[in-house]
Amino acid sequence: MSDAKQSAEDLAILEQLNLDYIHSDETSDAKRFSEFLAEDFITQTPGVTRNRDEYLEYIAKPRPLKDIVLHDVKIRILGDVALIHGRVTYTMIADGVEQEALYTDVYQKREGNWLCVAACAIAPGA
Repeated sequence: MSDAKQSAEDLAILEQLNLDYIHSDETSDAKRFSEFLAEDFITQTPGVTRNRDEYLEYIAKPRPLKDIVLHDVKIRILGDVALIHGRVTYTMIADGVEQEALYTDVYQKREGNWLCVAACAIAPGA
């Protein structure tokens, strides 16, 4: 397979994983997350670092936000690592206030599959 074809295929996979990540976050779908988070996954949000199990437990609880919209997504494939940078807007359920967050997710291709190994978000209220 040519590098261009592989890159296009990888890009399509990563685009879908990004959509799945956002949708699973909004809908508390810990099961879907468990399918693409690496065993050594780490996530950071302001003041909190969670490992995979801690994050799955956290995400399984009802989310305090709704109506997540993606903006400014940029995917960079760097060999067997990919960085996904983006911005989201969302509405807080408690008070209806719209907020925005920036995020960077790190994926690594392991045994032919892209897995999320790290995530970092600057996300008030999330």
